[in-house]
Amino acid sequence: MSVEFKDYYKVLGVPRDADEATIKKAFRKLAREHHPDVAKDKASSEARFKEINEAYEVLGDPAKRKRYDALGSDWNRQGGPSAEWGGFGGGDVEFEFGGTGFSDFFERFFGGGRREAAWNDAGFARRGGKRRGADVEGDLMVTLLEAIEGSVRKISLQRTDSRSGRSWVDEVKVRIPPGIGDGQKLRVAGHGGPGSGGAPAGDLFLRVKIAADPDFRVEGTDFYRELTLAPWEAVLGTTFELRLPGGRQVQVKVPPGTQSGDHLRLKGYGMPRKAGPGDLYVVITIGVPESVSGAERELWEKLRRDSGYRPRR
Repeated sequence: MSVEFKDYYKVLGVPRDADEATIKKAFRKLAREHHPDVAKDKASSEARFKEINEAYEVLGDPAKRKRYDALGSDWNRQGGPSAEWGGFGGGDVEFEFGGTGFSDFFERFFGGGRREAAWNDAGFARRGGKRRGADVEGDLMVTLLEAIEGSVRKISLQRTDSRSGRSWVDEVKVRIPPGIGDGQKLRVAGHGGPGSGGAPAGDLFLRVKIAADPDFRVEGTDFYRELTLAPWEAVLGTTFELRLPGGRQVQVKVPPGTQSGDHLRLKGYGMPRKAGPGDLYVVITIGVPESVSGAERELWEKLRRDSGYRPRR
């Protein structure tokens, strides 16, 4: 099957020698711009959001980026951005996925692997010629909102008989349950490799990958959201509205004397689970203006003279 090369640097709009901070900044900017929660055209924005996520998945990981850069040279030596790859290692049917959120290129070189399980020849002999079809695995990218609320996705599997060359498409609906975790597998019974001798087909297993969100980080059932305060907000305290995934707002109260690095816990605003939802932690940093006006400088000078606070006593 032909696999189209993906220029991840072009997707993020960064040079090939961009450092980690530049790549992260570009991802966050583009991800916020094309986030399905805020975009008017949700269908096209979701596709673009997942493309940006895929690029960041590779370029934001030093090991994957190193492999990708080496692959780039290989592609150039081969004379073009395409390659041939052969199915699932020994089976008679090759699979190509659609609708998973990942490109064939990513799956081929950076995914968990689309493969059929190895045949059990001994079991095949014992069952008198019947052989259950192999299980097939693939990756499925879901947005954070999909992981929270659940969703139904249509996945297409293009199957090609490696012997006859005949191809056909199998479309399946995959239910993503609310509160699904990163790395969990979804089983779609009977949509794996075909069985032989009247034995049943194998199953399709999709590994869930929660797309990186520009604002929220997911750790288990908990969410983390970085928040920058002005110095006076940290000293005097403040209250503000925080947007949650999906657009819902929650009020956050920052107590006076909040320090950089403090975690403000919002109980029950994390990932929903039957055993109880996780929590949302607002991680505080204190920002300092890079430049100030003359009047502002006078105020800062007065504060320095009048304040009794001495951080290095």
